[in-house]
Parts: sequence; structure tokens; C-alpha cells
Amino acid sequence: MIIHVKTTTANDFVELNREGPLIIEDLVKEFQEELPFRVLLASVNGTDRELTTEVKDGDRIQFFDMRTHSADLVYQRSLTMLYLKAVRDVLGVEVNIDNSLNKGLYTDIKVRGRASASQIEAVEARMRELVEMDLPIVKENCSLEEGIRTWKEFGYQEKADLLAEVDDPKFDMRFYRLDNYRNYFYGLMVPSTGYLEHFELKKYKYGVLLRFPYYTKPDEVPEYKDDRKLYGAFGEEERWTKLLRTRYLTDLNRRIDEGKAKDLVLLCEALHEKKISDIADEINRKNSRIILIAGPSSSGKTTFARRLCIQLRVIGLDPLYMGTDDYFVERQDTPLDENGEPDYENLNALDIDLFNRNMNDLLDGKEVDLPEFDFMEGKKVYGKRITAIREDQPIVIEGIHALNGDLTRQIDDKEKYRIYISPLTQLNIDRHNRVPSTDARMLRRMVRDFKYRGHSAAETIASWPKVRAGENKNIFPYNSEADMLFNSVLEYEIPMLKKHLDPLLREIEEGSPEHAEAVRILKFLEYFKVIEDESIVPNNSIIREFIGGSVFVDE
Repeated sequence: MIIHVKTTTANDFVELNREGPLIIEDLVKEFQEELPFRVLLASVNGTDRELTTEVKDGDRIQFFDMRTHSADLVYQRSLTMLYLKAVRDVLGVEVNIDNSLNKGLYTDIKVRGRASASQIEAVEARMRELVEMDLPIVKENCSLEEGIRTWKEFGYQEKADLLAEVDDPKFDMRFYRLDNYRNYFYGLMVPSTGYLEHFELKKYKYGVLLRFPYYTKPDEVPEYKDDRKLYGAFGEEERWTKLLRTRYLTDLNRRIDEGKAKDLVLLCEALHEKKISDIADEINRKNSRIILIAGPSSSGKTTFARRLCIQLRVIGLDPLYMGTDDYFVERQDTPLDENGEPDYENLNALDIDLFNRNMNDLLDGKEVDLPEFDFMEGKKVYGKRITAIREDQPIVIEGIHALNGDLTRQIDDKEKYRIYISPLTQLNIDRHNRVPSTDARMLRRMVRDFKYRGHSAAETIASWPKVRAGENKNIFPYNSEADMLFNSVLEYEIPMLKKHLDPLLREIEEGSPEHAEAVRILKFLEYFKVIEDESIVPNNSIIREFIGGSVFVDE
């Protein structure tokens, strides 16, 4: 049997001759000692497959560790199952997986009162015992009817309801079994518990954090850092979810089926507007004059900043809106990255001294010749924006480094009000399967990249690891500096984006490096109903920044 293997470190496929039958895990064992991190997933002829998949003659197999997004999700799903099993063994109760937090998952163990420290320690000890036993995680296929009946018997009505919506006779209904525990996950898993050696449990607020390695360092649990503001934002989103009655995906789909999509859209937009209005009021109370806005890709920063400016005007302020891109250093002075290429996301790609001098002069009431950066010529141009502001005028500044204190190091902290914006989804598929916020942002970006930048979905998927690497370096480390966190998620956005995404993802050719990720996303989208009528979305909505029709974005 001839097969072709590409490891995570190889540049090309290597031809091997092996006797069958053979599963991918057997091949991994041949190469694992040469690889930097443990292999969790494989691509077979361009499609993601579990390591328990049998190899066939002529197959092209590529290995992935946690540094790949799809393999990272495999680890999280599998660890979640291990955790649920251990809680059931030790405490005999259920768990809700609520949202991502503190480089992990925030969970709610359904014991009376709150889970005690000793109970959490016992659960973690049981998890480590199960890892040491290296028990198999077995996939069991069954009919759709059996799956629905099983969930009803277990009391998981939201899981049964979602499966009841499936209209596909070829639907691949599968359970995963770990010892005597069964559950259903919307994606692939590792072969056994022995793969799940890196994790920790930590008591936090009203629940428990299930923490695991970040994808950049797959072999260690990151140092704990309390994301209090993120916790508060998720708590606020949970209250909004109760108002919208969309705790699980079946609730959202039901609202759409019942013809209540417009009502849902208007409620979501009203909650956003109220929050932005509240932020404007707080800025006014604090008499802050430098408003700094940052967030990861596809958070809706431009629309949010524009709407905040309007709310500031409503209460009598007249903000000056600006970005930091006009403060790029001259192109020949741009710092280089490790590959010798211009690094435009580096803080030192900005003329920090000029920026601080201009902002302080404006605050002092002086007339300032603000630069405009000519991206064709690669230099700043002057004389076009000679500006002065009144004593009561705030300056609203949007940029990836806005929360990095080094950007505004010469400006008095008493003048600053910092806002971090990101879509933090609270909508879960069911009580054990969540919608990752990273996926939500990538879906937004995919639609926007195609509409406004002429990029294919494959190009967006290919560039996403580099986008995330930039966020990890320049944005996420500073979110704790924010005075306010604005959650830009809209509960209806995936049903609104789906009709744009489907044809883009189906254009990705089988066998291409991006095909496996496209298949994963398409399978994920199958469970969402579509909102066809875009006219129900206001033209100042954050989602308009991506689907088009925004009053704030030039088309």
C-alpha cells in the first residue's frame, strides 16, 4: 500500500510503502518523536479525519497539532467530554458549558449552591485518573430517530429539538462514548483520553473554569489572568439572551420559523443602541476627552465608533473622530518582521511622538496640522486637515494599538477612556456545545473580504492564522486595560450571514489546503435557519459593516 504523508514540519508529502490494514494513529506513532507537539487530527485527501480513520492505498495524509484551528477545537471538544464524564462520576450531576473565558471555558456544575473547592479538586483528580487510564473515545453511529429518542430519555430536550430539525436522510448521527458515558459533539475527537494531559480546573465566581493550552503553546496551560471585564460582558450578554429568549440554537431557529426575525433584529439593535448610549453618558460624566477604541478583526470597530460619536453629539458633545493609520512612519522607516518583510501592525510602525504631540496640542486648544497618510506614496501629507477643538470636545480614536499604553504614553491618563470591542457570543448550540467567538469573527470577515476586498473565502481562511497571531501580539494582551468592554455580537447574525457564506465556502476546491476548514464550517452552518430578508436590518447596524448597506462604510 502506497501512501503519502506530510507532517506539521515537512514542506512536502513523503511517499511511504506500508502493509495494511492501517489507521492514521499508527502512522503518527512513527513520526511523533520528530514533531514538536502531539498530533491530534489529520487531513486525508484534503478532508479532516480522526486519527482512528483507516488508511487506503494512495491516500495523502497531513498531520495537525493544536496550532491548527481545527485541531485546537478537537482538543477542546475531547477535553469537554472528559470533564463531563468526571463530573458525572464524582458528583452525579450535569454541567452547562457556558462560554470561553480566561483561556478556557466557564462552566456551571449543577450542584446545590456552588461547587466547593474540594468537589472541584475531586473532579480534577478523576480527570487525571481517566487520562492515565488512556480510555478509548469511541464513535458510535446511529439513526436520527434513535438519537432524538436518546436525548429525550436523557432529558436533553434542546439536543432532541435540534436533531428533529434535520431534514437529511443521509445525516451522520453519531455519539461518542467514554467508558459508560455518552454524548454528542459537533465535530471530531481524539482517539483516547491519553491525549488530554494538559488542563486545570479553577473555581471562579459562580462556576468553574476548565482551562487548557492556548493554541500558540500546545504543551502548557497558560498563566492564569483574571478577565473580569470579559466575565462581566458575558454576564450582560446572558441577561440579553434571556430577554431575547435565545439561550440555545433551537430557540433562535424557532423565532425565525415563527416569523419573528424582525422583532429579534430590532430587539438586538435596541440593546446595542442602549449600551452605546450608556457608554456616551459615562464618558460625559468622567469628562474624558481621549476616547480609545480597539478590538480584534471583524469586531465592528468602525460602526461602533461612528455610533458612539452620534450618541456623544446627542448629549451635547461634538467629538472629533480619527484613526491611527494617518500616523504611519514613512514607508522606508517601517520596522521589519522576522521574515524581513514590513510589519505594519508593529506599534513602532506608527510615529508615536508625533501622535502624542498632536493630541496634547489639541487638548490644549492649539491649532494642529493633522497628517493624512498617502498610501500610494508611502508618506504623510500635511496642510489638508488643520484642526482645533473646543475645551469640551472629545477625540474618538480607533486603532489596533489604542489600548496599548505606549501609544498614548505622553497623554495624561485622566484624559483617557478606553473601550475594548469584540463579538462575544453567548448563543450555544446546546448545553454542552458552544459557538466559538473566533468562528463568529471569521464568518463576518469572510463575507466582508469578499464584498469589499474581492477576496475569496479560501483566501480569508488562509490568512486567518496570521490575523490571529497579530491579535495575540497587539490586541488581546491589552483588553484588561479597558474601562469598558462592548460586546458587538448580534444573536441573529449567523442566520443573516449564512446565505452569503454558503456559496463562498462551496467554491473552495476539494483537495485545497482550505477545503477541510470550509467543510467544517458548512457542517456547522447546517443547523442554522436562514434569515432571507436583509431589509429588516437597520442601516447603522454593526452587521451592515459586513453584509453591505451601511451608512458608515463606503461601498
